[in-house]
Amino acid sequence: MTAPRPSLSGTPVLETARLRLRAPETGDFEAWAAYKASERSRFTGGPQTRAEAWRSFCGITGHWVHRGYGMFVVTPREGGAALGLVGHWFPEGWPGEEIGWTLFSPDAEGRGIAFEAAQAVRTHAYDLLGWTTAISLIDAANTRSQALALRLGCVREGSADLPGHGKADVWRHPGPDALAEGGMEAYA
Repeated sequence: MTAPRPSLSGTPVLETARLRLRAPETGDFEAWAAYKASERSRFTGGPQTRAEAWRSFCGITGHWVHRGYGMFVVTPREGGAALGLVGHWFPEGWPGEEIGWTLFSPDAEGRGIAFEAAQAVRTHAYDLLGWTTAISLIDAANTRSQALALRLGCVREGSADLPGHGKADVWRHPGPDALAEGGMEAYA
């Protein structure tokens, strides 16, 4: 007898022109483990051993269960391998509800994938989760993420100590009213 493969049920799937954002699945772990073993993960708590990557992957999945929202796995809309994670993040001790992003491979960078996915996640947070504000927490040395935050219309408003992660800059997203008034046209 084969054991059933559990999955998160009832989680939303967001789609953009090019992307599908869905809850993590067991099959996504290999892409996550490869990313977490690499130097690319230095701004997201890595590099990590495979065992540490498994625990952090399970934390991402568990966030959906305990908060009712979480990080989406980003894939091409037509299907394919996981490109990264973009989503809602608010673990215990965090300074606010966050929109976070990370791409697993340099091949996914520079194509607007994180921007497109983050816009969809922010709209979901404001329209369906009822958030009235959102932050992104970015390491001071992570210039690529800072550039994305600026493109999303975020404003740096200081720094915060993150439990178990050290210090990060706090970037505040424009609120739902500013976005509804067309305040993002310059960033599209």
